[in-house]
Amino acid sequence: MEPGKGRAQRTRQVLLFFVFLGGSLVCSETWSYSIAEEVEVGTFIANVVKDMGLNVEDLAARGARVIFDDYKPYLRLDPQNGDLLLNEQLDREALCDLIEPCILHFQVLFENPLQFFRAELLVKDINDHTPTFLNNHILLKISEGTTLGTLFQIDSAQDLDVGKNGVQNYTISPNPHFHLKLRDSDEGRKYPELVLDQSLDREKESELSLTLTAMDGGSPPRSGTTLINVVVLDINDNAPEFEKPVYEVHVPESSPLDSLIIKASATDLDAGINGELSYSFSHVSRDVRKTFEIHPISGEVYLKAPLDFEIIQSYIINIQAIDGGSLSGKSSILVRVVDVNDNPPEIAMTSLTSPIPENSSPEMVVAVFSIRDQDAGDNGRMVCSIQDNLPFVLKPTFKNFYALVTEHPLDREIRNEYNITITVTDLGTPRLKTEHNITLLVSDVNDNAPVFTQTSYTLFVRENNSPALHIGSVSATDRDSGTNAQVTYSLLPPQDPHLPLASLVSINADNGHLFALRSLDYEALQAFEFRVGATDRGSPALSSEALVRVLVLDANDNSPFVLYPLQNGSAPCTELVPRAAEPGYLVTKVVAVDGDSGQNAWLSYQLLKTTEPGLFGVWAHNGEVRTARLLSERDAAKHRLVVLVKDNGEPPRSATATLHLLLVDGFSQPYLPLPEAAPAQAQADSLTVYLVVALASVSSLFLFSVFLFVAVRLCRRSRAASVGRFLVPEGPLPGHLVDVSGTGTLSQSYQYENSLDPSKRRGFLNRKLHCCKD
Repeated sequence: MEPGKGRAQRTRQVLLFFVFLGGSLVCSETWSYSIAEEVEVGTFIANVVKDMGLNVEDLAARGARVIFDDYKPYLRLDPQNGDLLLNEQLDREALCDLIEPCILHFQVLFENPLQFFRAELLVKDINDHTPTFLNNHILLKISEGTTLGTLFQIDSAQDLDVGKNGVQNYTISPNPHFHLKLRDSDEGRKYPELVLDQSLDREKESELSLTLTAMDGGSPPRSGTTLINVVVLDINDNAPEFEKPVYEVHVPESSPLDSLIIKASATDLDAGINGELSYSFSHVSRDVRKTFEIHPISGEVYLKAPLDFEIIQSYIINIQAIDGGSLSGKSSILVRVVDVNDNPPEIAMTSLTSPIPENSSPEMVVAVFSIRDQDAGDNGRMVCSIQDNLPFVLKPTFKNFYALVTEHPLDREIRNEYNITITVTDLGTPRLKTEHNITLLVSDVNDNAPVFTQTSYTLFVRENNSPALHIGSVSATDRDSGTNAQVTYSLLPPQDPHLPLASLVSINADNGHLFALRSLDYEALQAFEFRVGATDRGSPALSSEALVRVLVLDANDNSPFVLYPLQNGSAPCTELVPRAAEPGYLVTKVVAVDGDSGQNAWLSYQLLKTTEPGLFGVWAHNGEVRTARLLSERDAAKHRLVVLVKDNGEPPRSATATLHLLLVDGFSQPYLPLPEAAPAQAQADSLTVYLVVALASVSSLFLFSVFLFVAVRLCRRSRAASVGRFLVPEGPLPGHLVDVSGTGTLSQSYQYENSLDPSKRRGFLNRKLHCCKD
């Protein structure tokens, strides 16, 4: 049932109960029922229909139910037939304890119309509990001089049942000394008493054992027993006596606490309480009570506080033994303290100087201390020492004072701290020692100059850098400490007086960072050197220097420049090409240079535009323009080629060269004007024809001379001569020929001419330049 519904129902029942008390609806007759405890649930109690003169049909219609005063459902009403049944098992002892009779009041309630019938349920006791004594053993101490007829009360047995099921009788096992007498208590219970019938004699029988039995009146009866031990007490007619009047014992002062000093023993001829002895100190000093304690039963004396021979050499302890009858015996214990080496040496530091400078002179006093030992004789003699391999030594002064002094100069950079252990050992048995640790610091002196991590530094910076760019760092360390190790960096005056160092780089004085002050140009300055100084802040200051080499890295900031043919806007230079030229014929060569270096100056050539595609080609690596196929009469006489020159930088830069080619039948055909010539030059056509004829004649004469020279040389070497298209020798050119531009881009004709004598080489260049000027 839910708590809310239960409370509402309980409230309603209470209200109905008050109505029942004050109204005429309550039947004045009370029905009584009974049931034995611990019967099974569902046991039939009575039929309320028959007892109350009702009909079975009225039970369900009128909402009949059973209500107990404590609202617990001990019984339930069967609405089908009106039987009153046990709803839960009953325990009379739990419900009523020792109250007799045990009655539970309840009502039979009819709601519609409202009517109450009073009833009560008598719970009858059954013999379901056994008499029990509180103690399984009862001890009685009776003196052997006790008079006859003396009563000794004994605790009674307990039984949770009531009436005749409770304890009804006691019995005792047969014996010649006691009989049992029963008495009634005010509550109606019986309790037993022992009556002494015969005198006791401890010497004949010191202890008796009796069995007491308690029985109830149930059917069958139940019983419980307990054992009674009767101890016969002796009469105290003997005092305790110690074995010795004085005990003497030697105790080392190093004895641990709680150690046994001595065991004092006394005897008593009596027995029992009269023979039980208790030991204690008697009239002892405060030092004895503080230092020793005695066990009250065994008489053993233990050490309670440490002994010290140097303070007290002996103790006198008075002890006593008291029996149960208050008779006592006395004795004394003489404790002699034996001296042992229990005091370690002591070290007292008087003065200590720390830190000390590393340039301290030898024999400098670092510390002064004293030693002592409270023991005497060999136990008080001491030896003092420190560790080996230290630059210090101990020197005795007077009495037990020692001085710790330096033995030779110190070096903080090797070791800046010393942990010194002063050891003092006495000569006792066993030997005791004491150690005292001191930490000695060595202060710094500026005796080390800064040292660069490298004797020289090489820094790389790419040209066209932004101003104030960090290009690198130098670093120096100083083995000193503090301000002596604080390094300041600076630029030293350059050895080259023409080097504007102050406008090129600067240095951070605190950390050695180097910065470029302005943008650098590789083409103007590829590298420069300067010196950097590092100075500490000691007094006096020490310094060192290092060399810094700065290499400027090239950037692709220069486009290729065409040396030949000239691209200066003057009259174009026309190359003559014979129509009889075979494929691969060298027409001319584009010569270009690049102001950069490395791969930024690696040039490549390619044909960008041409008048007739497929007729001419350019070699990518040397700029040579050659014929790609045989020439024919149908090919135009004038051709214009645009060659692209590109470097290998990132990003690449390029330039163009424009070539004008004229196809001629041999070298006798008059020079034809280029379509690009201006109308203003028409008057100079006749002069141009003469110049072309003159140039052809000079060229023919030159080629004839070359042919003769080559033929003579070949004849001298007895080698087969082969005349080329323009009488050019076969095979590679002599190895001593060098590309004067540094790029290997001179024309083949120019390279061949270099193999001739200087006069011919100058004539050839003059003719080429003259042609270009025309």
